[in-house]
Amino acid sequence: MADQQPTAQGARGPAPEAEIDEQGWAWVDGQVVPLAEASISLAAHGLNYGTGCFEGIRGYWQEAHQELYALKVLEHYQRFSRSARLLRIELPAGPEQMAESTCALLRRLDVHQDVYIRPLAIKASRTIKVGLRPLRDLVAVYTTPLGDYVPLAGLAAQVSSWRRIPDNAIPSRAKTTGSYVNASLALDQAKSDGYDEAILLDQGGHVAEASAANLFMVRSGRLITPPVSADILEGITRQMVIDLALAFGIPCAERQVDRTELYMADELFLTGTGVQVAAVTSVDRRPVGDGAVGPLTSRLQEQFFKAVRGLDQDRRDWLTPVYGALKP
Repeated sequence: MADQQPTAQGARGPAPEAEIDEQGWAWVDGQVVPLAEASISLAAHGLNYGTGCFEGIRGYWQEAHQELYALKVLEHYQRFSRSARLLRIELPAGPEQMAESTCALLRRLDVHQDVYIRPLAIKASRTIKVGLRPLRDLVAVYTTPLGDYVPLAGLAAQVSSWRRIPDNAIPSRAKTTGSYVNASLALDQAKSDGYDEAILLDQGGHVAEASAANLFMVRSGRLITPPVSADILEGITRQMVIDLALAFGIPCAERQVDRTELYMADELFLTGTGVQVAAVTSVDRRPVGDGAVGPLTSRLQEQFFKAVRGLDQDRRDWLTPVYGALKP
């Protein structure tokens, strides 16, 4: 499959549907091995029951700096650690050491392009018994080139008939592998109905999030997003956008959002490691605002991509340079 054409701001690389090239390498339980050899048994507990957790981390290549910037790598490993603890998975190291090891892996692979990093931890015991212990754990990290996960300049979204899994059923603030069946069903329905993306409501009928992304709404110059208690993943990109908005003096409220507000919003956009900052220009075939990418969304997109490419002096703390120090 051909690489995506670079957008004005977004990531450059293969589409997410592309098969991952197994010529690469992976870190598995402390050893660097060819990706093609990084396999697990068909009988593995995590494969059969979804007892695993993962993270998604982006690295952005900045040609002018000859540098690869890993975005919020420590924060992702901190969340990875919390997810693992919930599933009683023992990680081989703390977040700081895992972040350093990931950068070392990227250097070993000599990555000089936009990249996606996937830490994965699963219950690897070959057993039929449902449960979390005593079971053997497996922890791995692999990388792959990746372009934009979705188009950034105008998604058509559908409010799904599938509801977001409540936190008391499968914890929404942990990135557990099994929970993404929920997102997959909702997105499959949306695609089958001719949409790009799905928006899921919680069990009370209020807006939760998109299939694998957080959601923001703009009304009268104010940014609004569902709270962390709305069965959403506590998104790292979500918090970055909130921080950007506050720095710009844009009011931001975390509150319950009704479905009908989506139809009355001036702007809508999604955030996440995969989607980055992506505009939603219609919901249920109703245009959002004037049906184009809104000015506040455009401003946040522009600043976000400046920051992740190392071009925002005020947000250098978002980035970990893989090959050296942050460039002036």
